[in-house]
Amino acid sequence: MIPTLVIVGRPNVGKSTLFNRLTRSRDAIVADMPGLTRDRHYGRGRLGDKRYLVVDTGGFEAETEDVIRRSMARQTLQAIDEADGVVLLVDGRQGLTPHDRIIAEQLRKTGRKSWLVVNKAEGMRPENVAAEFHELALGDPLVISASHGQGVSELADLILAEFPDAPLQRPPEEAEEIAKHPRIAVVGRPNAGKSTLVNRILGEDRVIVSEVPGTTRDSIYIDFERGGRPYTLIDTAGMRRRGRVEDAVEKFSVVKTMQAIEDANVVVLVLDGSEKIVDQDAHIAGYVLDAGRALVVAVNKWDNLTVQQREWAKQTLARTLNFMDFAEVHHISALAGTGIPKLFVSIEVAYQSAMAKLATPKLTRALMAAVAKQAPPRVGMFRPKMRYAHQGGSNPPRVIIHGSGLERIPETYRRYLEHFFRDAFKLRGAPLKIEFRQGMNPYERRHAKR
Repeated sequence: MIPTLVIVGRPNVGKSTLFNRLTRSRDAIVADMPGLTRDRHYGRGRLGDKRYLVVDTGGFEAETEDVIRRSMARQTLQAIDEADGVVLLVDGRQGLTPHDRIIAEQLRKTGRKSWLVVNKAEGMRPENVAAEFHELALGDPLVISASHGQGVSELADLILAEFPDAPLQRPPEEAEEIAKHPRIAVVGRPNAGKSTLVNRILGEDRVIVSEVPGTTRDSIYIDFERGGRPYTLIDTAGMRRRGRVEDAVEKFSVVKTMQAIEDANVVVLVLDGSEKIVDQDAHIAGYVLDAGRALVVAVNKWDNLTVQQREWAKQTLARTLNFMDFAEVHHISALAGTGIPKLFVSIEVAYQSAMAKLATPKLTRALMAAVAKQAPPRVGMFRPKMRYAHQGGSNPPRVIIHGSGLERIPETYRRYLEHFFRDAFKLRGAPLKIEFRQGMNPYERRHAKR
């Protein structure tokens, strides 16, 4: 079994910095402000021949009136329940606080194997920094500096010594299965219901949900199974119009969302049916199209709309997202759970379309049928000639067409071919890219010599 290590502590003690050190990544957003991490964030790490999972958590504040901070505390307690070991991180520069005592007491009640780690100790004598933290009764404190990397390897060695059976390599069949399973990113504007939809799909309160826009700040990767098949679900931060993104953390969040779109096989664009569908929804869909990702549109909060509002939403959606006509549209209620099974069917269809393997003979026959139905327009005295087609890649499917005079083919005919291939191969939910390859003219060099 691979051990799971959970990092807990009060806000702004350096949990995300330590997470990035232990996973050798920059997956967790780090900034000098408290309360930045809110949801559980999972990452993989290894030390020598041992592998482990690391969980970054939000700042633990159980006694608070703030709804989001209470949710963060609940998320942290759930992470501790899943853990094999817990790292309590404290701030060596601020010293021992009443809040540290509360968290230490909570950890002692759980009975989990715990390590007390004193952070931000760069330039200080370790014995002096650690002295006052002995009263937490969680063993000898280990002094580190996560931002400088001091003592982090020793910490990993100490923890993993407790877990001798943590092999480096996955079984071949497991590695192959993980490489194949679909990755689904849930994106949209703030407060559209993305996290509620993620929790509904998972069947648990896995990510924090609040009516406050911008609750989700990072992209949260969650592995789960549905119908016996593994998936990865990615909850993302809401994307506002660029002119309204002022906060530095929110800018990082938008970057993380765009990275999640690139990393996904299928993107679920969540729209708020109770609000007007606006240009920003089209901009987000444009990001997805530019990335070449399969798309499913989920119009949320549908159960709260009147008949007139539903009809208006359908018309507005058709007009705003007319360039994404390949995407299936579902009207759902993430809170009530209506429409979710059909939505997931479309997600699976979109994934199969994005990863489809198209045989060269079938592609060439479909190309000939498309040309027979509607030939490319003449340019002067010549008409472009298309000879054969083959697949150039997946996610999205890419069809490469060879011939002569192809540089003269207009964009309208390219779109015609995209629609024809999608219909011929029943590709739903995924864009299809057409690339033209010009054949060499054998007389070109002879003309050049003259």
